[in-house]
Amino acid sequence: MKEDIVVKTFTRVATTAVALLLGGTFAASAGWLDGLFGGNAEDAFAQCRQGAVAGDIGGPFELVNAQGETVTDTDVITEPTLLYFGYTFCPDVCPFDVARNAEAIDILEQRGMSATPVFVSIDPERDTPEVVGDFADTFHDKMIGLTGSKEQVDVASKAYRTYYRAQEAEDEYYLVDHSTFTYLVLPEAGFVDYFRREVTPEQMADRVGCFVDAAS
Repeated sequence: MKEDIVVKTFTRVATTAVALLLGGTFAASAGWLDGLFGGNAEDAFAQCRQGAVAGDIGGPFELVNAQGETVTDTDVITEPTLLYFGYTFCPDVCPFDVARNAEAIDILEQRGMSATPVFVSIDPERDTPEVVGDFADTFHDKMIGLTGSKEQVDVASKAYRTYYRAQEAEDEYYLVDHSTFTYLVLPEAGFVDYFRREVTPEQMADRVGCFVDAAS
């Protein structure tokens, strides 16, 4: 079952469509958040960052989990959390990013630290609670899959200043251009940092560990 989901994820879109995504997604992601981040002279986590960030990213959201239950950010973010916005029909970008995040969670566990990976769909039309649940479970048994109404997803996306836009298509196999950052959120501190796609699982685990230690 899980293997079938992975195969479907990688094969739903033709090669030409993948090329479109790579052009649109990375153009949207490259440097898109750079202008949003500024310095903070009293940043308690400064030693953990590779760049300065502002404290106005993140915030309350209300989404739907795999069981069809409405949950809030406080229900979901109960420990250090790696938050990613994507969609299950994504042909290659999302699966690789989500797998990287899952591997970082395992590395942290080996180091004695517990963290949660969260996947938020920005494609609620296709990503039902069951679909996001199966997708999340494919990558990690701790991963939480979230979806919701378009309005709910918009609120969460705006809170984290993510970008997404569905491409026009004549069938259900449309692509969605979207930003590809992973956000580190702590229960008490909220959003503290973000990770680009090129960050490795080990590098991610190192930085998450730094934030956890600094917060304790």
